[in-house]
Amino acid sequence: MPAQIIDGTKIAAEVRAEVAERVARLRERGVVPGLTVILVGDNPGSAIYVRNKERAANEVGIVGQTLRLPTGVSEAELLDLVCQQNEDPSVHGLLVQTPLPPQIDQERVMASLNPAKDVDGLHPENLGWLLLGNPRVVGATPLGVQQMLLRSGIDPSGKHVVICGRSEIVGRPLAALMLQKREGANATVTVCHTGTRDLAHHTRQADILVAAIGRPRAITADMVQPGAVVIDVGINTIPDPSRRSGQRTVGDVDFEAVSQVAGAISPVPGGVGPMTIAMLLSNAVQAAGG
Repeated sequence: MPAQIIDGTKIAAEVRAEVAERVARLRERGVVPGLTVILVGDNPGSAIYVRNKERAANEVGIVGQTLRLPTGVSEAELLDLVCQQNEDPSVHGLLVQTPLPPQIDQERVMASLNPAKDVDGLHPENLGWLLLGNPRVVGATPLGVQQMLLRSGIDPSGKHVVICGRSEIVGRPLAALMLQKREGANATVTVCHTGTRDLAHHTRQADILVAAIGRPRAITADMVQPGAVVIDVGINTIPDPSRRSGQRTVGDVDFEAVSQVAGAISPVPGGVGPMTIAMLLSNAVQAAGG
């Protein structure tokens, strides 16, 4: 039997409707949530993603703005702009879009954010609170994965969650989130990465398998336990002569084959991507006090 499709677009719409209600309550108190995204350079993928964030923010009543800097901007100039946004009381949420050009130290930039405005949860203070089991701000993608599971009736508690990928944006914070001794977590977690021997051995042990490795269709059907839940975080572009653009977007999972084995699976596109934006909006409202 084909797997249940975990529709991230539908779940994200539910979250955004809830966010809009929270924004309305804030506005009744005279608080207008503001979200600023800083975009450095002209990466086409980043530009599209940032544009979607700004549009989604404005649709729910958040004042969203994008500040653009050229690829050759110095680290000092970027840090100065971050400082200005940190001190602006109309800006409640602040995000610096990654990746950043090679002349800029990404860790230094993330550490320069006001932790209370860090809607992507990448400030060392926010990551530390997450690791300590008392999260203040959780990154939008890990939080989106958790909400996709819970809102689909899938409780990670007691389950074996295997995460493929150890990035600071997805893999590591998601592992810390799933380890929390609280509702919506309390899982046994394995993190696999480029140094993992026999990846398939580990993925076949997963009750919940999360793929976030950045390689198209790397997770195949023989790597998945029958009935497992599969969450695909990957966004990869592959050639497709049948498309006008000559390419299409696929995930890290071989969706067609794995969907015949898994019990539930998220698609790409239409899975984690919309949830990431929805949870970013939720974090921005939280930062504004709503």
